[in-house]
Amino acid sequence: MAVKFVHLHTHSEYSILDSSCKIKALLDRAEENKMDALAITDHGVMGGAIKFYREAKRRGIKPIIGCEIYLAPGDRREKKVCNGAKYFHLVLLAENERGYANLVSIVSLAQTEGFYYKPRANKELLRQYHEGLIALSACQSGEIPRLLLAGRSGDAPDHPPARIIPQRG
Repeated sequence: MAVKFVHLHTHSEYSILDSSCKIKALLDRAEENKMDALAITDHGVMGGAIKFYREAKRRGIKPIIGCEIYLAPGDRREKKVCNGAKYFHLVLLAENERGYANLVSIVSLAQTEGFYYKPRANKELLRQYHEGLIALSACQSGEIPRLLLAGRSGDAPDHPPARIIPQRG
C-alpha cells in the first residue's frame, strides 16, 4: 500500500521574492503526483487563498488554506529587535471555517498593527485566535528550530499556542 503524502508548507507566486510557483502549476504537479490534498502557506499574506481554493476544488484536490506568518519575539506593536530577532516563522493551517476566519484575523492584524520589516503577529494573537488552527514549526527560521540549532533546547516552549497533530511513525 502506498503512503499518501501531502505538502503542508507550500509557497506560491504570492510569496514575493521567495517563490515563483504559480497556483495552477502547483496544482498541475499535485495532479501529476496523484495527490488528493495540498496546502498553500504563503509568507505573511493570503492573497492567493481564494484562487487556490476554487482551482483545487475544481480539480478534486482538497485545498488546505494556511499562511507562514512572521511571529514577533515580543509585542507585535513594538518596532524593535528583541534578543537579536525581528521575527520568527510559524506555519498556521486552517482546519475548518472557524480556523480560516481566525487566520484571516491574525494575518490582517499582523499587517495593520505589527508591521516591522514584515507583517508580524505575536503569541497574544495566537492565544486569542487559535481555535481551528494547526501550527507547524515552519523552517529553520521558526522559533523552536532556531533554539534547537543554537543548542538551547531547554529554552524551547513545551506547549505550542495552537493544536498539534502527532506524527505517525
